[in-house]
Amino acid sequence: MKFFLIGDKETVLGFSLAGVEGQVAESETEILKILREMRRRSNIGIIMITERLAVRVQPFLKSMLLQKGGPLILEIPDRQGSLRQKKMAEALVLAALGMKI
Repeated sequence: MKFFLIGDKETVLGFSLAGVEGQVAESETEILKILREMRRRSNIGIIMITERLAVRVQPFLKSMLLQKGGPLILEIPDRQGSLRQKKMAEALVLAALGMKI
């Protein structure tokens, strides 16, 4: 079972130094093409994708997760940090002040 990463240039480069195969994607079309290709490769057990790219293809990722025997999808932060922290901060401000940021 192998790992595969889909991300920005810096994240893919960093993981490649640790021996993880990956591919850079910038457009939604590129992301979907890579995901379809990885789904066909039986030796890929875990696909890591940066959160910023995953947001752009969320419905497709959910459909992949529902397929029996498919790879595990793991969303990871990129070099700019996690999107989840921003969402948590926005929720706290909304709760405290009743305003969106």
